[in-house]
Amino acid sequence: MPTSRRQLLKGSAAAAAALSLDWTRAQAQAESLRVGLIYDLTGPFAAGGSVASSVGAQIAIDLVNEKGGIGGKTKIVPVAADSQSKADVAINEAERLINQEKIDIINGVYSSAHAVPMAAKVEQQKKILWITTAVSTAVFKDKNLQYVFRAQIHSDQYGQAFAGFLAEHAKGKLGMEPKEVKVALIHEDGPYGVGVAAADEAYAKEAGIQVVMREGYSASAPDLSVLVTKLKRAKVDVISHAGYNPDITLFLRQARESGLRFKMLFGAGAGYSQLDKLRATFGADIDNFCNIDPVPAQLLDPAKLAPGIGDLTKAMVTRYKAATGATEVPPHCSMGFNQTWLLLNNVLPVAKEKYGSFEPEAVRKAALRRYSRGRHRSGLRRQILSAGHADVRAERTLDSGRDAKRRRTHLGGVADQHPHAGPGVSAAEGLDLRCIAQ
Repeated sequence: MPTSRRQLLKGSAAAAAALSLDWTRAQAQAESLRVGLIYDLTGPFAAGGSVASSVGAQIAIDLVNEKGGIGGKTKIVPVAADSQSKADVAINEAERLINQEKIDIINGVYSSAHAVPMAAKVEQQKKILWITTAVSTAVFKDKNLQYVFRAQIHSDQYGQAFAGFLAEHAKGKLGMEPKEVKVALIHEDGPYGVGVAAADEAYAKEAGIQVVMREGYSASAPDLSVLVTKLKRAKVDVISHAGYNPDITLFLRQARESGLRFKMLFGAGAGYSQLDKLRATFGADIDNFCNIDPVPAQLLDPAKLAPGIGDLTKAMVTRYKAATGATEVPPHCSMGFNQTWLLLNNVLPVAKEKYGSFEPEAVRKAALRRYSRGRHRSGLRRQILSAGHADVRAERTLDSGRDAKRRRTHLGGVADQHPHAGPGVSAAEGLDLRCIAQ
């Protein structure tokens, strides 16, 4: 049957429309980039900082997308995965993102126990893993990783900050020479806890500080009363604790119930940075706790930052509070936000402009170009962190006279044990970030 002119024109129009639709879809795909976000959205790690990190990462994505996307052209499409506070689930989710979702770039990871095996898996498949939160030195130490990056501090620096703070302030704040201070190191027995404790011990020894006890435990342990008893017998002055969330709460509750006393407790991030939750649970008992973490952007003086960074931080804080209903913004939000912001604004635009794509090899080259191994480029600190070293900031300072007058028996018990100890020790919430890349 011969084809009429009308049928031919109709068919041509349909074909043109189909081609136009395919072209529009191709353009939409070309102007978007799918990025995996893997955090513990459920399970015990969720409330210990992982959800806060994920919210921070999403805020960074939203802010970039509102300005047109990467380089003002490419919108980010986040593909979320919940690692459920379980290492096996984290690995399975990473493999799902890569093999089923065809994701080339994964951003996130809260737990170092997840980061260590996940880094090996992602490296094997030559995809990009951009770690925002997990700090264990074991993720990179003695490994020649080419596709795994972390523009973040590592656990050795926690030990350096811990020993440095004690060496500097023991005399003035505790009334003791550093060599007189007896320290106990307690930690969960995964790569995070082991790494922090090892660094604590090494730097304490270097500073001449006595480590009289070092004890590991399982983060899922149902009872830590034996650990508390050992601490009581050791009669330590200072405790450094590297744990996660339920184990931190369990330890603190059992310590209070047993009447454990010490002058100061240093927490290595995780649950110790969730000050609002600690305050709600333990009240004034946390007055003489310290928290060592990467310096949160919201605690820096905006006047000392590069132009625009103060406004950027303010936007992060405002959006975090609106999204969560929280009154305080934990450091983990800043970790998720800062590191994601660097990826989206400092690395991916370079990958596209200099190397022509967002393929893993291009991103790898861009990351190495932007932040070379063993040093930091000026843009990293200028854009996100303070121009100088991070200050140690007091959350609240003890008043020994007030505590003695009130006869409070609390976990730290500075006033009860040492009535002439002076004003107490300020809580450390900042960490010097002189070395950023590994």
